[in-house]
Amino acid sequence: MSTNTIPSNPLIDKLPPHLVQFVKPQNYDNYTPINQAVWRYVMRKNIQTLQKVAHHSYLEGLKQTGISVDTIPSMYGMNRILKEIGWAAVAVDGFIPPNAFMEFQAYNILVIASDIRQLENIEYTPAPDIIHEAAGHAPIIANPDYAEYLRRFGKIGSKAISSKKDYEMYEAVRLLSILKESKEQHQALIDDTEAKIIALQNEKSEPSEMALLRNLHWWTVEYGLIGTVENPKIYGAGLLSSIGESEWCMTDKVQKLPYSPEAAFQDFDITKPQPQLFVTPDFAYLSQVLEEFANTMALRKGGHRGLAKLIESENLGTIELSTGLQVSGVFTRMLKNEDNEVIYFETTGPTALAYREKEVTGHGIDQHPNGFRSPLGKLKGINLAIENMSPRDLKAYHFYDGEYIEFEFESGITIAGLNITGIRNIKGELILIQFSECTIKYKDEVLFKPEYGTFDLAVGKEIISAFSGPADDYSFNLVTHEPEKSSAIPSYSASELALHDLYLSVSTIRNGKNSKFSLEAVFDLLEQQYPNEWLLALEIYELVVDRDPSFALLIKERLHKIAQARPQIRHLINGGLAIAQVKEEVLKG
Repeated sequence: MSTNTIPSNPLIDKLPPHLVQFVKPQNYDNYTPINQAVWRYVMRKNIQTLQKVAHHSYLEGLKQTGISVDTIPSMYGMNRILKEIGWAAVAVDGFIPPNAFMEFQAYNILVIASDIRQLENIEYTPAPDIIHEAAGHAPIIANPDYAEYLRRFGKIGSKAISSKKDYEMYEAVRLLSILKESKEQHQALIDDTEAKIIALQNEKSEPSEMALLRNLHWWTVEYGLIGTVENPKIYGAGLLSSIGESEWCMTDKVQKLPYSPEAAFQDFDITKPQPQLFVTPDFAYLSQVLEEFANTMALRKGGHRGLAKLIESENLGTIELSTGLQVSGVFTRMLKNEDNEVIYFETTGPTALAYREKEVTGHGIDQHPNGFRSPLGKLKGINLAIENMSPRDLKAYHFYDGEYIEFEFESGITIAGLNITGIRNIKGELILIQFSECTIKYKDEVLFKPEYGTFDLAVGKEIISAFSGPADDYSFNLVTHEPEKSSAIPSYSASELALHDLYLSVSTIRNGKNSKFSLEAVFDLLEQQYPNEWLLALEIYELVVDRDPSFALLIKERLHKIAQARPQIRHLINGGLAIAQVKEEVLKG
């Protein structure tokens, strides 16, 4: 089966269209021999370090999730093995919106950016790549407690409300990651985008739910430590996939703090090594902290604060009323009483009504294309909400189909109109009452006039939940993502293609097969045509160090010369030599 199609897995097959839009083929054939060498270098270098400092789940998980040290993993291979532990993996196009990223986790699906960092960015790239995603995230999910934490985080995080600033930051960071990994140089645009990100970071504002959850995600999933403050181990993917930082983080230069809900208020800078890290005693404790945080979210608290967060976000969100009726749209207005209880709300633009995440028949965006509005609360005089009225109460207050009715809420909002019909929930409670010839007033303002058409009263005395996105995913057209990159095979110069051939020859020899060039021929061509090429020289050195000392010495001299000319990569060269040296000593011993 071609690796340029999307692998199937029962979990992937269940994804809704708004998540499927982000999934793309891995296009395994597009990986070059240099890409494979970058993967191999990072994996071998990291594992040498991680054997000492990573949580035991990591090395065990590498085997369980089908990830090889020597070759970039195929999604097909990963999915066959992940299926055994109840997970799946999909390739995506770089950064995707935070809510979507977390919702994939809620479906037990690991999101993997299938691109791989360029050789120049071998230590770190701001763009998500397969080294970070597959080698960092995937192995740890083999641990059941951690996998459950990731799933719960996804379920809760996908409902977190973002601010307008969050959306702007996401777009800027995504653009920057694309620009920095592009073969074409866009320095002016890079500078402008970085300046915008800095300006957004410096803006003083109350952090949104998504911003706080993103902090928790960073200090656990990305940069988490586990164990004790005195003797921690690594489990965060950012540390597991970073050459150098996995060593640096274990020094006294990085402060270790006990993990707690307060980590949500500790910001981070993706461009620098982290000055402090948080240590959880075990994976189960991560879920405990997550639940504590979730109890503070609008998802569970609702009320005027939850609605205010939705209004501030200027994006699609949902409120759920005490009857279970859910209203999804872009919220633009609310009125409150002196006790800060919401007595009225409005949306603008397409709006849909749902009950238990399923759209109420006849109340999709076609019925409510221009928004939705409704009073909330108890009725004046009887201190009773409509939802709590018995059949006798409804009869006493003339809530009959086909009857003209006038009534007033405790808030002072009045409704007068012809009661057409009502819709009830499965408990038999009214959740919606439809009126014609309806007028709604509050103080001196007319909130609804008969000429606006039919009015639907949302029955409910209070808002019990508010969250990002629609109640029913199928109520709105959420398929709006346009991939930034083409899946076509990238173009390379003749010199680059020739270098690919050299890398391929060395890889072929390492696998015990006949190659186009001998190791000596490859080295001669490097000397003549690619004076700065260090990674391939290291690969040759690794193959000859134990059987041809004079050739190995020649290669080492070349590498030292490159290190002198390019001090910024000296540690990378020395690290590669050290890996080979370990091999040499083992063989001699």
